[in-house]
Amino acid sequence: MKKLGDILMGNEPFEEILMGNEAIVRAMVETGTKVVTSYPGSPTPEIAAAINSIPEEKRPFYFEFSVNEKVASEVAFGAAVNGNLSCVFFKSVGLNVALDTVVQFSLMNIIGGLVIVVGDDPGANSSQNEQDNRNVYHMARLIVFEPASPKEAYLYYKYAAEFVKKEHTAAVLRLTTHVCHAREKVGFDKFNPPPLFRNDFNPDNGPYIPLTSAALDMKGKAIQKLKQAQRFARTKQLNTIVSSDTNQGLGIITSGLTYLSVLDILEITQVRPDILKLGMINPLDEQILIDFLSSHKQVLILEELDNILELQIKALAFDNGINTSIIGKVDDDDFIGEYTPDKTLKKLGTVWPELVLDPIYEDAEVFDVPARPAQMCPGCGHRSAFFAIKKALSASDITVADIGCHTLGFMPPYNIGEILMCMGASTGVASGLSLENSKRVVAFLGDSTFFHAGLPGIINAVFNRHDVTLIVMENGTTAMTGHQDHAGKSISIEALLNGLGIEQVLSCDTYNQERLTDLVRQSMAHKGLSVVIARHPCMLKLTRAQRKKPGYVQKHISIDQAACTRTHDCVGQFGCPTFIRNKDGRIDINLDLCIGDGSCRPSCPEQAVGFDKEEK
Repeated sequence: MKKLGDILMGNEPFEEILMGNEAIVRAMVETGTKVVTSYPGSPTPEIAAAINSIPEEKRPFYFEFSVNEKVASEVAFGAAVNGNLSCVFFKSVGLNVALDTVVQFSLMNIIGGLVIVVGDDPGANSSQNEQDNRNVYHMARLIVFEPASPKEAYLYYKYAAEFVKKEHTAAVLRLTTHVCHAREKVGFDKFNPPPLFRNDFNPDNGPYIPLTSAALDMKGKAIQKLKQAQRFARTKQLNTIVSSDTNQGLGIITSGLTYLSVLDILEITQVRPDILKLGMINPLDEQILIDFLSSHKQVLILEELDNILELQIKALAFDNGINTSIIGKVDDDDFIGEYTPDKTLKKLGTVWPELVLDPIYEDAEVFDVPARPAQMCPGCGHRSAFFAIKKALSASDITVADIGCHTLGFMPPYNIGEILMCMGASTGVASGLSLENSKRVVAFLGDSTFFHAGLPGIINAVFNRHDVTLIVMENGTTAMTGHQDHAGKSISIEALLNGLGIEQVLSCDTYNQERLTDLVRQSMAHKGLSVVIARHPCMLKLTRAQRKKPGYVQKHISIDQAACTRTHDCVGQFGCPTFIRNKDGRIDINLDLCIGDGSCRPSCPEQAVGFDKEEK
């Protein structure tokens, strides 16, 4: 079986079933992209995994994980103004971090061209919200391509690369979760030898300093590039009409994955409205919209999340005196979640009840499904940490969570983390909570997030003498998104904190639970900012690596049933999913899950939890 890296670097045209994220990497290869940067975040991390499947010596471009999305965008921009086609990719909320930089891109003469790949997340499948970044692109005057499938993700990246190289600008490839993760047979083109790395930066290509009158001239050029994008969309037929002989004057305007949901539903309808599928969603091609609206008596606009297309299209119709009935979002539910085929069917049935064979929609019988809450992996050092930290906390203490695997500490049995905002916010939020407050405030921060967005809040707490205990949960990787490296691999968090002048910086391994409890108590008694580094390597990553080594021995935990008094602290207080509580109260071990790490042993007051015999 061929490895993914070999597939992506094939010289001749070929067809392969690939994930949308993987197909984009082949597009990078074919277009001569020279610099790619990222900060990992779902739904886009498989782009990085696909890149890393290509051995570095064979990879035709430079790739790095930057400390955050803003820096990643700046590195890609710097390479692009040096003459190299560049790409930056990240998740939906990553745009919030990058925006101070990204909002300037349309003003700049980016001679190499820059493609920004953003994975939006309708349904908040792996994000703290389902923000619609199309609002931002309109404000920032960025050209936006929106594919509906892996095949289009590959093709639209190539279109975006072609446009930005020609027009010396930046463009967005807007993905959504299921476009990223869907698999499809895609036909790929020939791979041509990549261009040499260029060093063509010249300030005369600018201006690159957007101050006073220069900024106004640059804005005017950005507006002109939007007009060029409209012409490009027509040339490439990015916006297409799917006509039907049974439309009865009805039409649908949509884009992205919603288009595929519409196609599914129209397979079972008596009447098939015409469809205008938009492949470029900013700027809109006004002429094709005017023609489509004018030729239909009623048009439904189907779009996930906000009513971005609806507002622009209704304004366009008003300005051009078009009297077509335009229907958009009609209730709150229309603004929430993904437009799956089921949701699209209900929407069509509400607007056009005569459209489908059976106009009565009855919910299918719903069966109770066992709850499957998110949980930390067996052996996770964070579980051991929370078990130990909880012993140092009182009921009145306020705990502030952050983004990462350790966010799951808010769930039973730990119940640690009462408020969550975004990456790196915990220390700042905790600082505000600590003001004139007799309650103790404890903030949590992951090691990857420490470098991503945590340092400003920490520095602020030092500068303003906030009374906060910060616990840095250091597992040595960006675990939640797939074990990507971060700056902590080569930079000591402890040394950085000491360099900031923090008076008390303590650390220990989280498996040393008694020691960790004592350190947290000591830290909470300290006035001002104090830090405890709760350190243990990600056991999922470590165990995978160990199993590949010769002579690996699998350990398991066992229960001494004679010693067990069935107090169930192992389940009710420690909470490792390998423990099975039977109806009669007996505790057994799920050997398929247990990794034999032993971090659970201190949870049993009767010392009934021990190591089983070793297995090869």
